[in-house]
Amino acid sequence: MNTQCTPTQLQFHPFGRREVVARFDAGHLSSDGGALLLREADRRLDLTRRVAECFADARQPGKVEHTVAEMVAQRVHGLALGYEDLNDHDRLRSDPLLALAAGKADPTGMDRARDRDRGHALAGSSTLNRLELGDAEADAKRRRYSKVVADGDALDRLAVDLFLESRGKPPETLWLDLDATDDPLHGAQEGRFFHGHYRHYCYLPLYIFSGGHLLRARLRPANIDAAKGGVEELERIVARIRQRWPGARIAVRGDSGFCRDDIMDWCERNAVDYVLGLARNDRLAGRIDKALRKSRRRHAATGKASRRFREFRYRTRESWSRARRVVAKAEWLSKGANPRFVVTSLSRKAAGARHLYEKLYCARGDMENRIKECQLEMFADRTSSATLRANQLRLHFASFAYLLVHGLRRLALAGTRWANAQCGTIRVRWLKVAVRVRITARKVWVSFSSAYPYRGEFAAMAQAVRAPPA
Repeated sequence: MNTQCTPTQLQFHPFGRREVVARFDAGHLSSDGGALLLREADRRLDLTRRVAECFADARQPGKVEHTVAEMVAQRVHGLALGYEDLNDHDRLRSDPLLALAAGKADPTGMDRARDRDRGHALAGSSTLNRLELGDAEADAKRRRYSKVVADGDALDRLAVDLFLESRGKPPETLWLDLDATDDPLHGAQEGRFFHGHYRHYCYLPLYIFSGGHLLRARLRPANIDAAKGGVEELERIVARIRQRWPGARIAVRGDSGFCRDDIMDWCERNAVDYVLGLARNDRLAGRIDKALRKSRRRHAATGKASRRFREFRYRTRESWSRARRVVAKAEWLSKGANPRFVVTSLSRKAAGARHLYEKLYCARGDMENRIKECQLEMFADRTSSATLRANQLRLHFASFAYLLVHGLRRLALAGTRWANAQCGTIRVRWLKVAVRVRITARKVWVSFSSAYPYRGEFAAMAQAVRAPPA
């Protein structure tokens, strides 16, 4: 929008005898006062600086207006604050708090030597777009626009390193949760395919979490099996974990889409346990037919859901290389039979049938909430670039935005009633806060509303997350 066409004064319906007049004359304001909290969390985690180190920058230093570290911080903090599109940054480039979070020495941009950039501290959408489109394999004609190139393997390793640093010692069992979901597409992006289950064109990204921490987000075309590439990703993650914790006990968990012989075989050969959903078939159903009839009679007598658990050794006729332990839930609900099956490497002594299903397997449901946080609340589904490589980088940025907010949650909200608050709740309550910014020679003054209802919680979070001075 051309600001020269904006009226200097807006008239609204009067309030009693008083006129209601609005003017664009407040100076440096921001709707993102919580960027101060993100900045402190970023410094504690040393996150965006290390993300920037995963990029190679071939630009001429004397001609660089915005460093890679500044652009990465701008992009990641922007996503965390709710700005999903690059076009948003054509306005955000003037936001003093986002500039402060990005590490700009001149948050207002008023000291810019170039007149065209005066008043704009940060990069615009065009500059950020080149950050995303960098490709080391680009042809000579396009290489002039591919001076900044991301190292995807380094970004993958960093996500795992952040997880390892967040824990002083390994838990009794470190669970790795795998799941795939759909990323709907509405253009002609590279790798786009129609998926019969989801009934639209999409990507099929693979996510791997450990608790609330995202370890891997891999963008994939949709014309593959959900488990494809799972072994390779697990191999890299487990190797990285065991460099730090050689004796760590690791277990893999996933739904029936990941019940594949190559995954189970790899786990068995590498001392990794697994608890995986197993799709129902007639042979499995026959093994619990008696238990299911008992559950039905119990439900008829009480009117309540009834479940029994059975376990047995099972092997498919062709796809499995060996027999494995299967735990079955024979449940009858008001809507009818609800049998479920899980295959596991855990012994009966390590986990009984009921405990294994109800406490260990069902715990994977929390991962679905984490995926929603990353894909929807951190905009990992904004994969509208033409190439799969560029869209994977967008997924990386969204992943690190999620890890930044998750880090704030872990550092500032642990032990409070908000310890499990979702990223969207954290953003609305503590990040999207209106402030006035005044910059003097010695200080940056950030003024919050005196009527802000969560000022006590905000102050406590600031105290908890504040990084020690550099």
